[in-house]
Amino acid sequence: MNKSSARWLKNTAFSLFILGAAFAISILLQDVLDMSEHITTLFVFAIFLISLVTDGFLFGVAASIISATLINYAFTYPYFNMDFTVPESIFSAIVMLVISALTSTITTRLKAWQALKAESERERMRANLLRAVSHDLRTPLTTIYGASSSVIENYAKLSDKQKLQMAISIKEDSEWLIRMVENLLSVTRIDNGRVKLHKTPTVLEELIDSVVLKFKKRYPAQGVELSLPDELVLIPMDAILIEQVLVNILENAVHHAKGMTRLSLSVSVTDKVASFKIADDGCGIDKEKLPTVFSGYRSETADVSDMQKRNVGIGLSVCATIVRAHGGGITAENAKDGGAVFCFSLPVEEEKANG
Repeated sequence: MNKSSARWLKNTAFSLFILGAAFAISILLQDVLDMSEHITTLFVFAIFLISLVTDGFLFGVAASIISATLINYAFTYPYFNMDFTVPESIFSAIVMLVISALTSTITTRLKAWQALKAESERERMRANLLRAVSHDLRTPLTTIYGASSSVIENYAKLSDKQKLQMAISIKEDSEWLIRMVENLLSVTRIDNGRVKLHKTPTVLEELIDSVVLKFKKRYPAQGVELSLPDELVLIPMDAILIEQVLVNILENAVHHAKGMTRLSLSVSVTDKVASFKIADDGCGIDKEKLPTVFSGYRSETADVSDMQKRNVGIGLSVCATIVRAHGGGITAENAKDGGAVFCFSLPVEEEKANG
């Protein structure tokens, strides 16, 4: 079933539910509470709700016609007899149609404005991403080009130690470029803010082992303290993407937590949620940057001449999108005793599809 059909069925079900509820309450008002004078108002409110929630004009207009018919047939004397010559019935039908038309018009315009605003926000994020990528790719490429050119042009003059240092620099920058490409590939899996997930039940311990192994290869000098549940834990997830989330946040600490001596990764699990926590004892996050740490935004005044690789803004933005696509949440804050703390959660149980 495509999205259009699903949306149509949802609108139909909602409309029928609201009209059914209005009809049932109207019977109660007439037969039990002797308040039949409020029945028309009740149906007008039902039409307002339907026009407000559903798409376009169809459901609101249809609800108006059905409501006017029900009021005339079931709640207007003589009962169970259609008679649209009664002035009250004609007036009620006109009022209902006007309300449905006005509400549907306002709702349609509001949704169009929201869609335009969302598209504008996506364009802004794309611009930020391209601006960040242009800088982040240029820096290591410049280093690789400079080092390789020096080796080629001055091969005989360079000592073995200098050649080795340049080779190491080329290797490190190449590895960094690979990680940048991994982040960008994740971005290509994001369609209008939605990530194309391939969820499978994943063993938590195996996930963490893979993350630590990759992290150790890149940063052998940086230890990671682990705290995991003793029992076997299975979490439905796209393991490749969640692995990237963890690696990106750990790398964020290495690049930005100045003075860090301790880096930890802990996981706690309840019946419904797995909570991941990455903490360091470094310099923490600038308070001004905290609100936008997951937005991918980089200040225009940021120093771009320091030759430092700063792809982390992109990485954290991708992290937030991936976690939210899994139905989880992600936060960043400064610890009271110093350092930064990144936390994100994932649902342990897969939501069952409706129908």
